[in-house]
Formats: sequence, structure tokens, C-alpha cells
Amino acid sequence: MVLDVVLAVLGLAAVGLASSARVVKQYERGLVFRFGRVRDALRGPGLTVIVPVVDRLRKVNLQIVTLPIPAQDGITRDNVTVRVDAVVYFKVSDPVRAVVNVEDYRFAVLQVAQTSLRSIIGKSELDDLLSNRERLNQGLELLIDNPATGWGIDIDRVEIKDVALPESMKRSMSRQAEAERERRARIITADGELQASRKLSEAAAAMAQTPAALQLRLLQTIVEVAAEKNSTLVLPFPVELLRFLERATESVSTQIRVPAPTEPPEGRVST
Repeated sequence: MVLDVVLAVLGLAAVGLASSARVVKQYERGLVFRFGRVRDALRGPGLTVIVPVVDRLRKVNLQIVTLPIPAQDGITRDNVTVRVDAVVYFKVSDPVRAVVNVEDYRFAVLQVAQTSLRSIIGKSELDDLLSNRERLNQGLELLIDNPATGWGIDIDRVEIKDVALPESMKRSMSRQAEAERERRARIITADGELQASRKLSEAAAAMAQTPAALQLRLLQTIVEVAAEKNSTLVLPFPVELLRFLERATESVSTQIRVPAPTEPPEGRVST
């Protein structure tokens, strides 16, 4: 009879110990609510014991949480419709405030992040969303961190993942990029022609001092063209050669003169 009582007591003690013992992991902290009132002391990692029925243990994860923000539709400041999604990295810095001050801190952070993302889209231009994301990430982090600080949440970082554009805008941007590349190509070509014209002007000035150089250059061009042997070559007659022949003709005509006929002397009659 005594043995049965002892076994019953030991059984009740074992059940009570099992119901009061809790294990807190290394990355968790335990909050103890005694009759609905939170205790100031946090339970650290390891085995901890609470009073059955009186106490209730609430575990809070202190790891960094990766929370994706669903894609948000918005209109930028320059009236372009975009669809932007992001991701938030945060962790619980104060477990008491995270549990007591807000009902569900994950859901609260998610809602604030969505609202802040739509606000950032409306305040930014399309070029900023595409090329200046670092500054937008900082602004978005600041918007989310302001209310989250009162909830015991520390925002680690916020990143904009993707910016989806409508197809019409993609085509417009493609045409704009193509026009920009064509403009650069024309500028480069014009610059090359300007430099070539300057060199040709210098070459023409040098050839003007020695006219024979122009003839040599012409013959060199003829040789380069005739090397292919697959085209018809039309050779222009040099103007300098015409001028040379003209000067030579005038010189010869002044040197050769025809003598005038002589009259017979008076008193003689030629038979």
C-alpha cells in the first residue's frame, strides 16, 4: 500500500516536471507570462522550468528573417506604370516589445514594407528605379525602420529585386537606346571625316608647292586600283599636262616666224 502511494507520488512529480520543463534554443529567447503578466527576466538558451498552469512560455526567434515583399503596382513621378518587388531583412532586437506592442510583428513589417514601397515608387522617376537603386534602398529602409523601432524590430537592409515595365515602355526604351547608339556612331564618323579633311588639307598644301607630287600620287592611285584587275579604270587627263603643252605651244609659235615676201628693184622687170 505504501509502495503504491510512493509510485503515485513519483508519477505525479514526473508528469509535473515534464509539463513544466521547456527547452529554449540558442537563437531563441523565452518570455514568461505569469497570470498574463510578462516577467522582466528573459529565459536564455537551454533547459528552463516554469510553474505549471501559472506560467506560459513564449519563444521569440532572434535570427535575421528574410521577408519578401509582393510586387506592387505603382505610377512613377514621370507617369510610368511599373511593378516593383523587394525583400526585407530584419531581426527582433527587443523580444518583449515585439510580443507585447504588436500582435504579429511579421505581418506588421510586411504591411509597412508594402506601403513604403508604393510610396517610394510614387516619389521616384523611372531612371532612378533602374539605375539609382542604392539611394532608393536606403530611403525604403528608413521608411520601414521608423515604425518598426517601436515594435522592437531592427531592419537590417532592404533591397529592390526587380522592376517590371510594360511592353510598350520596353519598346520605347529600346528605340531610344538604338537612336542614342546611332547618334554616337554619326558623331564618331563625322569626327573621323573632320580629322581626315584636315590631313588632306595639309597634304594638298604640301603638293601645291611641288606639282609633280600630284602626278606621282595619281600614278600611285592608278596602281592601287589596277591591282584588283576586276574593274574598268577611267583615267582623267591631267590639267597640268594640258597647261604644259599650252605653254610649250606658245613658246614654239613665238620662235618660228614666217619671213615676209621681198619686192623686186625699180627699173627691172623680171621675165
